[in-house]
Amino acid sequence: MTKSCAFVKQLALIFNKAYIQIKLGRSMGFGYNTANFSGTAHTMQSSEWQQLLQPINRFLGCSTPESWLEQAAKPENLPTLLRDHLICELKAAQSAMYLIRRYAIDDSSADALLQWLKPFEDFTYRQQGDWRTLADLSLRKSMIPKASNGHAQDLIDKMVLLIKEELHHFYQVLEVMAAHDIVYEKTTSSRYAKGLLRHVRTYEPAAMVDKLICGAYIEARSCERFARLAPLLPARIAEFYISLLRSEARHYQDYLTLAQQIACADISERIAYFGKVEAELISSPDADFKFHSGCPQAAASDQSAA
Repeated sequence: MTKSCAFVKQLALIFNKAYIQIKLGRSMGFGYNTANFSGTAHTMQSSEWQQLLQPINRFLGCSTPESWLEQAAKPENLPTLLRDHLICELKAAQSAMYLIRRYAIDDSSADALLQWLKPFEDFTYRQQGDWRTLADLSLRKSMIPKASNGHAQDLIDKMVLLIKEELHHFYQVLEVMAAHDIVYEKTTSSRYAKGLLRHVRTYEPAAMVDKLICGAYIEARSCERFARLAPLLPARIAEFYISLLRSEARHYQDYLTLAQQIACADISERIAYFGKVEAELISSPDADFKFHSGCPQAAASDQSAA
């Protein structure tokens, strides 16, 4: 059996187990509520998630390096992986919120968004508050679109849903950490997102289109890594990561759809350009192990020496 076939078979077993457990109404151990799962990926059959991953894998310029997966599978790296995953969920919500505030809504709506996000940021950056209270927070104001932007309502609809889902995932990661006795600690960001965004053009609407394409790559890579990680991690974390696949795949599609609509022109060259940048960040040596980091430095050095 080839390595890829073995991976698919192992992922299928994990996926089917998660589906059966939720179908039977069993507790997953850290607040898994089927009504709250935005992606509802656990309701998919194995053929569905294989179909879901195909466009993701075609979109990305490279697969996650095996050396990164080997590092991620080490039990001593689980705290780093989960803490950085937590930060990634918050940054995904912040990025979507920035796009709405910058391009789509009036000032009062922007203020409401900032107030919604503030407790999450207070906990993460200032270590204020009890993370358990975050579960009850929601956006209570309707967003008022800017009349000058013909794409504002579509941007609002897609990005507000994305923010809700990312903040829900943020809370779920905290539940996973608590279940594994992992205490949250501040962590530095990886080079990944900055490495993409430094290539964004500086004039509009090109800047907005590039930011949306970057968002698509970040979501697609997250989806790919959740799928690749699932067979390597403890069973309940694996089930959680499988449950995220559908929402991550939809986020990538939403970003690309918005980029195409706003550009009103062929964006294939920009997609290809950022694809090369993203693949380089993932496959090149990286001394800082994180959820979106590149090839571990030691492994890359060993390969060069060989």
